[in-house]
Amino acid sequence: MQEDKLKKVVSLCKRRGFVYPGSDLYGGFANTYSYGPLGAELKRQIKNLFWSLFIDQRDDMVGLDGPILLHPRTWEASGHVAGFNDALIDCKSCKARLRVDHLLEACLHMDTEGLSLEELSTLSTRNEVVCPKCGKHDWTAPRHFNLMFSTHISKTGAGSDDAVYLRPETAQAIFLDFKNVVDTMRVQVPFGIAQIGKAFRNEITPGNFLFRQIEFEQMEIEYFIHPTTWESHFESWLNEMKKFCHLLGLSEKNLSFYEHQKEKLSHYSKRTVDVMYDFPFGRSELFGLAYRTDFDLTQHEKFSGHKLSYLDPKTNERFVPHVLEPTFGVDRALLAMLCEAYDEEKLENGEVRTVLRFHPLMAPIKVAIFPLMKKPELTKVAEELYKNLRKNFKADYDESGAIGKRYRRHDEIGTPFCITIDFQTLEDQTVTLRHRDSMQQHRVLLSDISKVLHQHMHSEL
Repeated sequence: MQEDKLKKVVSLCKRRGFVYPGSDLYGGFANTYSYGPLGAELKRQIKNLFWSLFIDQRDDMVGLDGPILLHPRTWEASGHVAGFNDALIDCKSCKARLRVDHLLEACLHMDTEGLSLEELSTLSTRNEVVCPKCGKHDWTAPRHFNLMFSTHISKTGAGSDDAVYLRPETAQAIFLDFKNVVDTMRVQVPFGIAQIGKAFRNEITPGNFLFRQIEFEQMEIEYFIHPTTWESHFESWLNEMKKFCHLLGLSEKNLSFYEHQKEKLSHYSKRTVDVMYDFPFGRSELFGLAYRTDFDLTQHEKFSGHKLSYLDPKTNERFVPHVLEPTFGVDRALLAMLCEAYDEEKLENGEVRTVLRFHPLMAPIKVAIFPLMKKPELTKVAEELYKNLRKNFKADYDESGAIGKRYRRHDEIGTPFCITIDFQTLEDQTVTLRHRDSMQQHRVLLSDISKVLHQHMHSEL
């Protein structure tokens, strides 16, 4: 049933303009997607919430918009050039390319984390390790592939000395500009720098729609602290991430938290907790919080030759700040919201109503305005109301089709409120306000509608 739900979400996304397959005109391009008008609006809501909650409403946070192409030495210092690899294997029969660890875990039902390439290669020779696409056991030797996309910055040739990488994460731009922010802004540790931007990873993906793509968008924070205070700040940021999930409209029953075991932590991390979400395809990582110690700034000091220490103006103590990193995936947040909101409701007449139950403040369209009929006296009032409401709310005007079909269209895209202008409006200046979730309707004065909408949206938090 859960897999069927994901198929329905994917179908709705294309049908209603949330998400289209990338390069669909040419038959698609694997693991890439275009966000349609409603998807782009939903992404904007997510990013606006992140920026409002973590930057605008805090005195200890500033924003940054760093470049996608960074100096190549950046990725040597961070460890991405040497260690950002997946072990891949090719099926000689059908040419499928797969991650060896995922293949072995599926065929042998064992945990392969931490095994060397030689150990993975030995396990892949076992007869029960068969290709999931063609069912044959005919493999190449496993090989390491770096997950970073490389390109060349010169206009002539493609020598190794001019290789640059598309960033696989947004974090490193923040570390590179740490000193610039300290020198130019009135910030004192503890403080954080946040960034929203695209990242790129050339990895073998299992599909699952938007969950893992080769081009994706991150919302990352690097929060700089004194090393003695990391535990209290870690718990504080974990609570902030829970609050963000609530504001996205994600229910607690679908959320869980996974503490990484010490032996399985990334080389830079002293503690990592993943915020997990129960997607239709299984429980998987949604967001993450890591204590990166002073690894990044210390590495960039070594590779750049520049000091990145901080002088505390109150204590005169000089130290290299440690870092907490709350990371949020825009695309995964959007997918979780779609899965959370999708619902099918059987009505008394036997009809099945499909509805996206977005939180009203996060819905891509907040209110739809309908004239009951295409009568000049009704459309004139409806169009005037639409022009007024769109100044404060993302609104839509719809006059085509029966009123019931218009309600269903907007139920399916998650519009929380619909307003109908009818002949009674001309008599007493009231309109019909319909609520998406309950389908209840009541009359509201035309002059009060903006205030009533605002109250309802905030009262349903």
